Amino acid sequence: ECLTGDALFSLRCDCGAQLEYGLASIAKAGRGVLLYLKQEGRGIGLLNKVKAYQLQDGGADTVEANESLGFGADLRDYSICQSMLAHLSVSQLRLLTNNPKKVAALTELGIEIVERIAISTG
Repeated sequence: ECLTGDALFSLRCDCGAQLEYGLASIAKAGRGVLLYLKQEGRGIGLLNKVKAYQLQDGGADTVEANESLGFGADLRDYSICQSMLAHLSVSQLRLLTNNPKKVAALTELGIEIVERIAISTG
């Protein structure tokens, strides 16, 4: 989830464009699953994300801003994906992501990633 990027079309990220790309890819393939997880701001929540934006306006990057607020660089938790995919009888998948940590996290949960497909938003 990225409320600022997906719904408010923020220019600070390409999250909305990535979501559109993913949905278009699913539509083109005629099948697919979108797991939309409530993990705003790399898991720090919307209010803290706005605070991080203020720090970024002062020159900090995303990781520095999150750490300045007392958070880790990325607090997202993908464990819920295991039960979501099991409910849909999905045990293997082609994953649309630019984030290798998502591949590693899902693999650790026993989900077989047969292919990682980079998302192009430019």
